[in-house]
Amino acid sequence: MSIHIVALGNEGDSFHQDNRPSGLIRTYLGRSPLVSGDESSLLLNATSTVARPVFTEYQASAFGNVKLVVHDCPVWDIFDSDWYTSRNLIGGADIIVIKYNVNDKFSFHEVKDNYIPVIKRALNSVPVIIAAVGTRQNEELPCTCPLCTSDRGSCVSTTEGIQLAKELGATYLELHSLDDFYIGKYFGGVLEYFMIQALNQKTSEKMKKRKMNSSFHGIRPPQLEQPEKMPVLKAEASHYNSDLNNLLFCCQCVDVVFYNPDLKEVVEAHKIVLCAVSHVFMLLFNVKSPADIQDSSIIRTTQDLFAINRDTAFPGASQDSPGNPPLRVVVKDVLFCSCLSDILRFIYSGAFQWEELEEDIRKKLKDSGDVSNVIEKVKCILKTPGKINCLRNCKTYQARKPLWFYNTSLKFFLNKPMLADVVFEIQGSTVPAHRAILVARCEVMAAMFNGNYMEAKSVLIPVYGVSKETFLSFLEYLYTDSCCPAGIFQAMCLLICAEMYQVSRLQHICELFIITQLQSMPSRELASMNLDIVDLLKKAKFHHSDCLSTWLLHFIATNYLIFSQKPEFQDLSVEERSFVEKHRWPSNMYLKQLAEYRKYIHSRKCRCLVM
Repeated sequence: MSIHIVALGNEGDSFHQDNRPSGLIRTYLGRSPLVSGDESSLLLNATSTVARPVFTEYQASAFGNVKLVVHDCPVWDIFDSDWYTSRNLIGGADIIVIKYNVNDKFSFHEVKDNYIPVIKRALNSVPVIIAAVGTRQNEELPCTCPLCTSDRGSCVSTTEGIQLAKELGATYLELHSLDDFYIGKYFGGVLEYFMIQALNQKTSEKMKKRKMNSSFHGIRPPQLEQPEKMPVLKAEASHYNSDLNNLLFCCQCVDVVFYNPDLKEVVEAHKIVLCAVSHVFMLLFNVKSPADIQDSSIIRTTQDLFAINRDTAFPGASQDSPGNPPLRVVVKDVLFCSCLSDILRFIYSGAFQWEELEEDIRKKLKDSGDVSNVIEKVKCILKTPGKINCLRNCKTYQARKPLWFYNTSLKFFLNKPMLADVVFEIQGSTVPAHRAILVARCEVMAAMFNGNYMEAKSVLIPVYGVSKETFLSFLEYLYTDSCCPAGIFQAMCLLICAEMYQVSRLQHICELFIITQLQSMPSRELASMNLDIVDLLKKAKFHHSDCLSTWLLHFIATNYLIFSQKPEFQDLSVEERSFVEKHRWPSNMYLKQLAEYRKYIHSRKCRCLVM
């Protein structure tokens, strides 16, 4: 491999050409540690291999085994006398060096005006180095007299050199002398960088040619197309907050009624929701004892605001209420009671819309002191035991997420007998639950508990068709709006349970979980796993999971070589088999071409470089 460098221009002083020292190129070749050969051998090559009178040719070895050929042309007249030769040299160059003396402005402008446009036309995307050699005369004289100004005007300025470099897209260097620093480290460093780039490019082109030459002229290897894109499943948006907010207005499964001091009914509510938000209500409804809470401010707030009335002769009590009647709670504070409906709406909506709550209270209470008093009581209700009231600055708190303790605190009541008003019987075990949450989160259960069904009047309800583990996961989703199946089998069981109770978002979550699990499996694990993918497909179809069944069909077709070897593949219906064969990857056409290519390679008795 060789590198061809063409050097153009005269870096010597035009007034002292006879006694000028060695040129830039010859000095570099004689001093560079990367170029092998001493000064005498370079001189010998230069004098014995002159092919053209106006060019001096140098030959040396660079980087150990790379042949370096340099054509140094100090005279620009070759472009006038032998344009064909000069054009071929420039066209075949890997690097071009244009050099001039900074004190010869006349020659610089002659080259710039007459020869640089010619070089630009002949350039073929090769790197160009412009070397400005010498120290400018009178450059540092502070004098501004006409004589000094005229001397300075005879030099080529740095700006002119940089402008020329921009025109050619070249690298501009100023070499004040031809010593070891400017030649070896400065000029040599740039030149060797371009030499390495040229070597890399030639090596890359050589590899491409080798690959082209090594490819067979007969049958070419087939090109494997990309598999079809899998269907995209879109997750359903959560309506958890709106479900619990609507529970306040639907008046279903009410188990607590608030009264004013005059024993007139104010608003109905649900113990489970209030206890999920506030330790005050936990204390009021005996979910926790004062010893459990250990916060005097919460205990004092509970005693000052509320009182439970268990009088059977209560004037507002309904005489025909079936089962356990709602608990009657009297609100002692008149101002707080007048705003209780707004406060409960604030709590049911997530307990974060403080500005709306203040505005609603301000409409009812004209006095600003009364408004502040009620707001402070709300803060005490939402306080965490043992901590300083973190809701002191309501406006800054409003920017945070809703205070839905429901997501975390409702889990505290999952599968617990506290406040439970319904018990499910599953596989010989019992699971306590809360009707209010079930009604708010599941339309089927809302109809079951409020319709003319025996479940509406029964406390113990049997559940068939699902395991206890699956049903607990289902309840966990209703209580917390999240679930985490242990694996694909449990996710499928949960999907069936969600379809049974018509909870569409949980179905989508299970579908996405199954898809994510299957997509993350490597081919080796897919081939060895015991999961029956066809049975999974049939269950998805039977339970109206259209998105999952369509995705599974594409998944089987994309992994055709794996699933077609399994015995359950024969259980596909005619329609399903037709779909899989149509969309299979790799296709039948590719496999036939691959077989023909392998047969050809074997017949040639040569090694395949592609497969």
